[in-house]
Amino acid sequence: MPHPLPRLNVYLVPALADPQQMAGGTAVVIDVLRATTSIVHALAAGAKAVIPCLTVEQAREAAPEVLAANPAGCLLGGERGGVRIEGFDLGNSPREYTANVVQGRSILFTTTNGTKAMESCRLAKQILIAGFVNLSAVCRDLSEAETIHIVCAGTEGEVTREDVLLAGAIVDLLNIDEAEMNDQAQIAVDAWRTAQHGLTAVPLSERLKASRGGRNVLRIGMEDDIEIAATLDLFDFAPRLDVGTWRITGTNHHPIDAPP
Repeated sequence: MPHPLPRLNVYLVPALADPQQMAGGTAVVIDVLRATTSIVHALAAGAKAVIPCLTVEQAREAAPEVLAANPAGCLLGGERGGVRIEGFDLGNSPREYTANVVQGRSILFTTTNGTKAMESCRLAKQILIAGFVNLSAVCRDLSEAETIHIVCAGTEGEVTREDVLLAGAIVDLLNIDEAEMNDQAQIAVDAWRTAQHGLTAVPLSERLKASRGGRNVLRIGMEDDIEIAATLDLFDFAPRLDVGTWRITGTNHHPIDAPP
């Protein structure tokens, strides 16, 4: 029998997503600048797991228990206002998450927008973490999913262009034009296709720099992070946030709906 056409929803900010509607489906969380990009880099560099936390206090309070479970070490990572939180080991720059720093260690991670977007997906069956840096891998793992919910983190409750463009790129690569999708998915794919046609004249990194999120990153002197975030398919895996343990790992190399 042919695989049924999927239902695909995009939410341009988490507030537009209905958590109940995501129950049983596959969620994809996007925060291009910079949380999801940094998470992919951390796991590619050998971090054991990234543990999303809503608050700074939650991350600090969980550290002793996480360290006890992982003798290799535990790190605190994340940002507020784009900069590293006082007393934390790492900020939210993918350049910080190198093998010599994170390999084998667990990372308690909290950001202004990205980890909140993850929280909105708690009722989903599966949660993937997406960036331009692992675009094709995410789409590969979504290829058999029947219901997909793509959640853009945005910036402080407002829509951001960089997240919309990645959402549109995912919709476009999934090649499901006939699928039943919401208007936000159509808006996103239209934005990506328009941008894609002009990438020769205006590279993706320049488009990200012109977005609200990009301007925020430039303001704190992290221009190189935008170049990294705009690199397509740097990694060939899609991190998964386990809804039971609430830990992100990079070990899912099989289709998302396939048996373990």
